[in-house]
Amino acid sequence: MPIVLLLGSNIFMTFAWYGHLKFKQSALWLVVLVSWGIAFFEYVLQVPANRMGHRVYSAAELKTIQEVISLSVFAVFAVTYLGEPLRWNHLLGFMLIAAGAALVFAKF
Repeated sequence: MPIVLLLGSNIFMTFAWYGHLKFKQSALWLVVLVSWGIAFFEYVLQVPANRMGHRVYSAAELKTIQEVISLSVFAVFAVTYLGEPLRWNHLLGFMLIAAGAALVFAKF
């Protein structure tokens, strides 16, 4: 359940942080308020996700899960919503981050 909630919170977060880029003609104060309103729903999902998740995962593991989800959601968002291509260097960078995430979960 924490991973599902983190996925949902990251969808809201991505729209709050980057959704306004399609509305560059809108006043900055307006997009800040709209983004803040969207971010409220991110927190409604993120806080319970971390509360529940901390029963099973360490804080470092929860943060790592969140970052991997965040990159995945962002990649889909950038291509589908913003219409930006993912280049080979983006994909390679994301893979290196995923390798770092794997280290967090490695049991040495």
